[in-house]
Amino acid sequence: MSAPLDLLVHATSALVDGVFRPATISVRDGVIVDVEPLHDGTGEWIDAAEIVTLDADTVLVPGLVDSHVHVNEPGRTEWEGFASATRAAASGGVTTIVDMPLNSIPATVDVDALDTKQDVARPQSFVDVGFWGGAIPASLGSLAPLHDRGVFGFKAFLAPSGVDEFPHLDSAGLDEALAEVAALGSVLIVHAEDPDELARHEKHGGRDYRAFEASRPDSVETVAIDRVIAGVRRTGARAHILHLSSAAALPALAAARADGLPITVETCPHYLCLTAEEIPDGATQFKCCPPIRDSANRDALWQGLTDGVIDIIVSDHSPSTRELKFAHDGDFGVAWGGIAGLQVGLTAVWAEAHRRGISLESVVEWMSRGPADFLGLPAKGRIAVGADADLSVFVPTWASTVDATRLEHKNAVSAFDGAGVLGRVDDVWLRGRRIDIDGLPSGALLERPAS
Repeated sequence: MSAPLDLLVHATSALVDGVFRPATISVRDGVIVDVEPLHDGTGEWIDAAEIVTLDADTVLVPGLVDSHVHVNEPGRTEWEGFASATRAAASGGVTTIVDMPLNSIPATVDVDALDTKQDVARPQSFVDVGFWGGAIPASLGSLAPLHDRGVFGFKAFLAPSGVDEFPHLDSAGLDEALAEVAALGSVLIVHAEDPDELARHEKHGGRDYRAFEASRPDSVETVAIDRVIAGVRRTGARAHILHLSSAAALPALAAARADGLPITVETCPHYLCLTAEEIPDGATQFKCCPPIRDSANRDALWQGLTDGVIDIIVSDHSPSTRELKFAHDGDFGVAWGGIAGLQVGLTAVWAEAHRRGISLESVVEWMSRGPADFLGLPAKGRIAVGADADLSVFVPTWASTVDATRLEHKNAVSAFDGAGVLGRVDDVWLRGRRIDIDGLPSGALLERPAS
């Protein structure tokens, strides 16, 4: 007789191989050991520590994977921290996050900084956490130690990052970074905005959102992305375009991919769900870089997803304190630029997708299996034999309104505050164990799998 199961879940609708179907999921030692047709309650009795039968109005989906989260701890822990960020993640159905190398102090640009960050994260994390390294001018030529320690790749800015400890790369630095990650077999993830284009369109701040948007036009992204594409052609490096805002870049990206260049692309819930036309003057909770653009651009980003030019949807969760976010009475030139949306990504994106007739299957795949595959984590983001039992119960028809004061984020500031969303995350399991955000953290620290 085999050992008892840890968990047995009976679901009338589970997302398996990209399709919702009735299934019974068996879990032992944190791993899915069987995915069978839904049991009818008769036949051989199965011994399991926890047996769950889901209601007919719920679906079972894999835990989401968010490869773009700014946790900001240590150093700016008043903005966010591993405890609050991972509680928010779990509450939104996200069971794996990868932390950006900034805006923590120190930035994750060397092994000592990684050690510091991991020591802080280890006892606090309610979900699994991985880490990106940073490619800044001072770290070029010395990326190998971080790669050897299992970071998932290296982030670079092509324009000022907004924090002094993470300077951007110029054109020569970009080529050097691409060549180095190519030699390592790693990936360069790029904040693609061009500093010369930014200088050309510079404004002097103020409360006018459309003036702020005009200060970062499409060309700021398209010129920078063209530089990345050219660098990939020269070096053969693998590159990833972060937080694509401008749909004007899609034709060049599609052509590069058609040529076989190893370039992947992400976009974010705020670009897919919000529009410039709806943002009031002075509403700096909506400020991010690159900016939220108009409704026609939003439509084109959705088309980019359905066409396969954009690969994944991740949060770019970049919170700050209320004081920084609303600095100088809503001056877009001064306020911190970042959207806090880790907890609400699934429900916001699903609401907009449903309005457009796009399936929940597609949304979940873009937010689970897609990011897991991008990170090289075959045990994450899917309900399959051999995968980690990271599971979430989702009620897809539940309509509600976001109240930022009720989110697990450390600061009650979000561009999604007051937005109508669709769906509700109920129970969440991490490697077969139910996550209790009021209990003890049980997340693990992840490393990039050996190639």
